[in-house]
Amino acid sequence: MVKQHNGGAYLLNGQELVTDEAELKARLGAAFPGRQAAADSTMAWSILAAHHVGEDAQNLNIRFDALASHDITYVGIVQTARASGLERFPLPYVLTNCHNSLCAVGGTINEDDHLFGLSAAQKYGGVYVPAHQAVIHQYMREVFAGCGKMILGSDSHTRYGALGTMAIGEGGPELVKQLLGRTYDIARPQVVCVYLTGSPRPGVGPQDVALAIIGEVFASGYVKNKVMEFTGPGIANLSVDYRIGIDVMTTETTCLSSIWQTDAPVEEYLALHGRPEAYKPLRPGQVAYYDGVVTVDLSQVRPMIALPFHPSNAYAIEDLNADAGDILRGIEKEGQKQLDAPGLTFSLTDKLRDGRLAVDQGVIAGCAGGTYENICDAADILGGHSIGDGAFALSVYPSSQPVFLELMKNTAMQRLMAAGATVRTAFCGPCFGAGDVPANGGLSVRHTTRNFPNREGSKPADGQIASVALMDARSVAATALNKGRLTAATELDTRYTRPQYYFDKTVYDNRVYNGVGKPAPETPLRFGPNIADWPEMLPLTDHLWLKVVSFITDPVTTTDELIPSGETSSYRSNPLKLAEFTLSRKDPAYVKKAQAVQAAEQARRSGVCPLTVNEDVAAAYKQIGADPRFAEIDLKACGIGSAVYALKPGDGSAREQAASCQKVLGGWANIAAEYATKRYRSNLINWGMLPFVLEDQPPFGEGDSLFIPGIRQAVSQKTDCITAYVVGQPMREISLKLGELTDEERSIILSGCLINHYRGQK
Repeated sequence: MVKQHNGGAYLLNGQELVTDEAELKARLGAAFPGRQAAADSTMAWSILAAHHVGEDAQNLNIRFDALASHDITYVGIVQTARASGLERFPLPYVLTNCHNSLCAVGGTINEDDHLFGLSAAQKYGGVYVPAHQAVIHQYMREVFAGCGKMILGSDSHTRYGALGTMAIGEGGPELVKQLLGRTYDIARPQVVCVYLTGSPRPGVGPQDVALAIIGEVFASGYVKNKVMEFTGPGIANLSVDYRIGIDVMTTETTCLSSIWQTDAPVEEYLALHGRPEAYKPLRPGQVAYYDGVVTVDLSQVRPMIALPFHPSNAYAIEDLNADAGDILRGIEKEGQKQLDAPGLTFSLTDKLRDGRLAVDQGVIAGCAGGTYENICDAADILGGHSIGDGAFALSVYPSSQPVFLELMKNTAMQRLMAAGATVRTAFCGPCFGAGDVPANGGLSVRHTTRNFPNREGSKPADGQIASVALMDARSVAATALNKGRLTAATELDTRYTRPQYYFDKTVYDNRVYNGVGKPAPETPLRFGPNIADWPEMLPLTDHLWLKVVSFITDPVTTTDELIPSGETSSYRSNPLKLAEFTLSRKDPAYVKKAQAVQAAEQARRSGVCPLTVNEDVAAAYKQIGADPRFAEIDLKACGIGSAVYALKPGDGSAREQAASCQKVLGGWANIAAEYATKRYRSNLINWGMLPFVLEDQPPFGEGDSLFIPGIRQAVSQKTDCITAYVVGQPMREISLKLGELTDEERSIILSGCLINHYRGQK
């Protein structure tokens, strides 16, 4: 079905894979181009090279064609850019409103953010998409994606590879750099070929293919920070909507970006959306070299389910139904450890009915589930039937108003509503826990993007727990047909009608503000009471004393665990208020512990002796001062801050607040065995935090402290291994690494954050 292969491989004429280089050399003779030239023949490299404005082909300086943000990120981005000298948007910047659309939450503050966004689009020359018009990625597909383009978004699921666009999801500061005319700097990424063959069986949807791929490659890190390049004869057997549904989920593999071969269906899609000029054929060169290969036989993919709490926790539905008890007991055991909530019981086996899982809710929504074909197929399954009058409920969220309009015209929505489904507007809430929250103990099956802990909105610290399993829209509908009894769509004999789609952009013409190239500097930004500036952040001090205030040993720590989504969304424009939620679901005591350390640093900055404020600092300084190795060090030049240790932090969202909230609370560093994603590490750097890597087992725990003498000099002089000391008797020496940092990244860390870095260049 899905297989990852050892080593690299060559693709000939876009069709034949060859893994033996010697064999290929013998076959091609003088026509063999060499590995480097073949690597330059990938689609990914052709696009990267066209957007690289530097001279070093191994260290890229990228300028994008467009930017996109939604309403839990754009306020902070504009505020950061404004504080750094922003005068106008130098490229198209799309501000969408699909996350904080529920304006009853937090009083007026969500709509205040929206009005801020509109005023920013007017003032600086951007695009403003009002709430309920489109989810961010559907709008970008419909209006901006095009073959050979690159788009940067402040949402991790920024993926438009199926339309020939290399798109990357990053934290807000990376968009700030583009707004200030700077570049996205990255080492040339490796490229992995995803080679598709065969054709999916009826009832198997794009989420099934995506989950099968994620289940195969995530744990091994096979495509981590690489580009996934989709090729092979199987592509021709997939509609563009189907390809989009697979592509958007590549984020969950932790790859950097994705790109697909383009063909006549893509040309038709772009023409249908009024942009025929955006099409050009993309395919690898005659001989293309890839750093790895994933083969996918589409005909062998079965309906899948990703059980809590990760999209990679994937099983074929029929396998789960055949051995539900044992599988679910294993999931309960691992889930209980991951939730780490004493006194709270996480259970799935209590939902078994005659050997099959009985679920409480179904949702089809967002950039992955709410597409036209997914909803049409769900309507074909449920049309003329009923989801029943019991506890099971089904909600459907079209991905945009144009999609919604067409679904009404072809009666798909009427059929779903008649069956008992409720239909909502374009909204991303079910993807991050701000919409359709099930009851305590509930299990929701969703065609959305993630099923991390609390993605459905539960609060374990308050004794509330529910969970999400990911499935394709077709199997969600099949399960709804059976009143919540887990059912694969392939168990049904459904005739899929596949009605033609017609794009009507009238709603966008009437409601979307397009000020690209037309800034109005005289327009005042509209502020609300919850929109606050960033607090002052000082440059990196000569030395650092760090207290480890949180120590996390889970295999992976998600962004949601670092800063929860859902209930925090309304406070994303208020750094101090939002910071109160930091690690609240993983380590509820974190905020107070960090604040206690921060009080000592605030005393130091104001000229008060920090030893009188914090007993831990006093005890540590006494031990440091007694060590003759540090006799010449002026501890007044020693910054005092907190640090988080986590084995592998940062999986999931691009939300910069996972890092900025720690910094607001006085955090100076993360220490990790590795970082789950590039974007989280970039967020740390852009907020002036040290992204330390500790290769050995940590000889410290929560509550211990580290002394790092000469840290500023080490960063500025590009020292590879930094000597730190676990404070105690004796002082134990350890080695921390910062990994590869560009000169600008070092400057940002030295400055204390991106804002300071740009202010210093004025």
